[in-house]
Amino acid sequence: MDAGMNGAAAVHLIDGSLYVFRAWHSMPDEFHDADGRPVNAVHGYARFLCELLEKARPEHVAVAFDASLTTSFRNAIYPPYKANRELPPPDLERQFVLCREVTQALGVTVLIDHSYEADDLIGSALWSLRGHGLRGVIVSADKDFGQLLGEHDEQWDYARNQRWGPAGVHEKLGVHPHQVADYLALCGDPVDNVPGVPGVGAKTAAALLAHFGSLDALLDRVDEVAYLRIRGAASCAAKLREHAEAVRLYRRLTRIALDAPVAPGADALRRLRGDEARLDELCGRLRFGPLTRSRMRALLDP
Repeated sequence: MDAGMNGAAAVHLIDGSLYVFRAWHSMPDEFHDADGRPVNAVHGYARFLCELLEKARPEHVAVAFDASLTTSFRNAIYPPYKANRELPPPDLERQFVLCREVTQALGVTVLIDHSYEADDLIGSALWSLRGHGLRGVIVSADKDFGQLLGEHDEQWDYARNQRWGPAGVHEKLGVHPHQVADYLALCGDPVDNVPGVPGVGAKTAAALLAHFGSLDALLDRVDEVAYLRIRGAASCAAKLREHAEAVRLYRRLTRIALDAPVAPGADALRRLRGDEARLDELCGRLRFGPLTRSRMRALLDP
């Protein structure tokens, strides 16, 4: 069991889609299932999940997957949201389903929804479990998650083996966790096709939030911006006035939702005993090697 500085047990919340994509891009095309179809992403993801479960031995754990690339509530608010991203090819889409099956066979809860993204499911689960005395370990490299980190939570970039808490968010972005959604709304997030305010880069956004504290205070006191010691202060004030309505909209996109449908209570994400028959069938179908099979069998009991 992973207990933090304050002795609280941890819930590991894993950004599954990120690690499936990484496996898809990094694993060679030499892995095929019993029908001859490629399963390189599943093999890579299975190795990652086994390694994480072996290292962390979490009592509470869930993997969140994205199923809302075009159907998220954010698309209804702002149709260009993530429009720059290509849909996964059918081969990868099929492998995503198999990765979810592997996860469940190992007794790990899968979180997925067609209106909410993986970020929202992780945020909502963490919000709920905090009330049960659990701290969060968010397994992802994604900077957006910084906004979720409370005093005892941490983010774990698994590939780089780097872990940080709320202070680490400030070191990386120059803003505190409660300012991350405002920061991304101001300087934009090209990954999600959120434009931000023209001419406001990361450093300017951080400086503005350090001075005003929040996006709302900044927009309420926008006349003060022209007098700040930042490059192009007058032009920046004009741009903020011009784009005030748009940047409020962008914050609705960059803020992680905490009301996504996740099962309440700490037991909902407690790791269960794996399903041996289902796992054996999957191992056969996916043609996992003896090493992966033995690792998975050893993980059946949490």
